[in-house]
Amino acid sequence: MSVKKKISYGVATLAVLAGIGILGRMWSVLDTTRSQVADNTTVLANLHSNDAAAIKRGEYVMRMSDCAACHQADFSGGYKISTPFGDLQTSNITSDKETGIGNMTERGFFNAVRQGRGEKGFLYPAMPYTAYAKLSDADMHDLWAYMSTIKPVNNKIDENGRMNFPYNIRLAMLGWNLLYFNNSGFKPDNLQSDTSAQTTADTASLNLINRGKYIVDGPAHCSVCHTSRNALGGEVESAYLQGGNLGTWFAPDITPDIHSGIGSWSRTNIELYLKTGSEGKSVAAGPMAEAVEHSMQYFSDEDLHAVSAYLKSLPASNSPQAKPLVMDEAAKKQGALAFEVNCSSCHGVQGEGINGMVPAFAGNHSMLNNPTNLITAVLVGTRAPHTAERQTAAGMPSFAWKMDDEQVANVLNYVRNSWGNQAGEITAKDVLELRQKTGAGEKITPPGSR
Repeated sequence: MSVKKKISYGVATLAVLAGIGILGRMWSVLDTTRSQVADNTTVLANLHSNDAAAIKRGEYVMRMSDCAACHQADFSGGYKISTPFGDLQTSNITSDKETGIGNMTERGFFNAVRQGRGEKGFLYPAMPYTAYAKLSDADMHDLWAYMSTIKPVNNKIDENGRMNFPYNIRLAMLGWNLLYFNNSGFKPDNLQSDTSAQTTADTASLNLINRGKYIVDGPAHCSVCHTSRNALGGEVESAYLQGGNLGTWFAPDITPDIHSGIGSWSRTNIELYLKTGSEGKSVAAGPMAEAVEHSMQYFSDEDLHAVSAYLKSLPASNSPQAKPLVMDEAAKKQGALAFEVNCSSCHGVQGEGINGMVPAFAGNHSMLNNPTNLITAVLVGTRAPHTAERQTAAGMPSFAWKMDDEQVANVLNYVRNSWGNQAGEITAKDVLELRQKTGAGEKITPPGSR
């Protein structure tokens, strides 16, 4: 056989094997057999569950999954989600037949929530079906029962009408799913293989951690925000929960890393933060404040224990400590004066804050790494979440009108390098970039001062 023929046969063989691999992967991604446990006869508009216990459990699943934050309080949709590929609007998931999901059966609902396959085609992973794939059949049944209690609202939504071409073509999501979607249910961690060495305490501890893993990876979909993404929007598995960019906000590292993560937090700190929006020093803001307000404050104490146990069981990200900034005296004085005039009345003269309401700067490690949230808060303002245990949700106004980019950088460099803090430099360029992204206005110049 000639060398040319051998090469041709080799290439053909590789092509066949590659084709088989692609077909196998496509089968795995498109497989909806898990949904066969769901009813495929009664549409949502005609369903009225009388199972009070299932409805109550379903409402809890909805809270854990944070559905109301994106689909609005009445579930009629329209919430804008900005992505690097354009803007999405959340869908109407009420039982309205014309504009909602009233014509969807339970099986169709399972396919949409867990496989990302809706009535209009493939869903976008801004709807975190990549995490909801882990939801159990029982939780899905209960959620469906709860959905039957939602009043229909006629509200037509063009979900992907503002996405840039070609990302506005839903079929393109098939390719994305082939690359990144893990179409499998939740798999708990197991104890050591030597069962004779297992104790009741070991089993109880692992069950607690597995419950936390289920919540974090499934309904709470924490990795969707707290894990960095590649250029195509796929989660970087090696950076699991080590922090992710949310445009004008940053979801921080929530591994036990002592420098960039929550290594200095106790399990009680974690649980208090999730339940109330503050562990005493840090206060949730931006998207995290929404998650606490709409979802996590409703977690049971048992589930809060489970989440904290799981997060503390993870390996730390081992992020290096940032090289501290040595401020020159002029910049330090300017920063100190700006802090005294603009910040000290709420954050305290010594950066002590107000427990549970206004973030402390002194001894607050969470503000010493990625500075995105601090800059955004100064430029556009923010507010703490409103929770049952903390009714007074403190707010912070925008200072974009009062400070230019250099002044914002100076005051933030001051607070990040005072009272024992050590952090890297924030530049005027960093502030300018976020000023432009957030649409914050420029500093107002008084008439006659030019």
